[in-house]
Amino acid sequence: MGSLNFGRGALINTPAQIEAIAAGIRESGSMPELEIFDAGHLTLALKMLKDGTIPNTSIFQFALGIPWGAPSTTEMMAYFKGALPPRTIWAAFGVGRAEFTMVAQSFLMGGHIRVGMEDNFYLDKGVQAQSNAQLVEKAIGIIRSLGGEVASAAEAREILRLPAP
Repeated sequence: MGSLNFGRGALINTPAQIEAIAAGIRESGSMPELEIFDAGHLTLALKMLKDGTIPNTSIFQFALGIPWGAPSTTEMMAYFKGALPPRTIWAAFGVGRAEFTMVAQSFLMGGHIRVGMEDNFYLDKGVQAQSNAQLVEKAIGIIRSLGGEVASAAEAREILRLPAP
C-alpha cells in the first residue's frame, strides 16, 4: 500500500499505481489483500477505503518486522488494529524469528494469521523448515495451545465472504 525502503533497495508503489491496481482488482471481482508495511500505508489504505477506491471487503495484512518497515511488536500490531473500521478482516505476520510470536499475538488480538517460507525458513532456532506445511502445523499448534481452533477451508471462505468452489 505504498513505497518502502527494503533492505538496501526500495519498493516503489505510488498512490496512482495503487489506484490502477485497485481498478483491476475491482474489475476482476477479486478480494484485495492490502499489505501494510508501515503506518503511512495504513493511512493511505483507509483513505482509499473511505473514498471507494478499494472495497470495504478488503483484507488488511499487517507485515511486521520487514527491514525499515513497521517493527514486529505488540504495540505496532495494536496500533494497526486500532485504526481499522469495525468488523474489518485483518491478519498479521512477522518475518524471520518473529513469525511465531506474531502468530500468537494476532490470534490473541482477534486477527487471522499468515505463515510461510516467503517470510521465514525456520521452525526453531537452527532448525530449517522443509515445507510450508511444517510452518502451518507449528502455527496451528500455537493457536490450539492458546485455546483456539483453526478454520476449515469452508469456514475460511465464509469468513472471507468468498464463494464456494
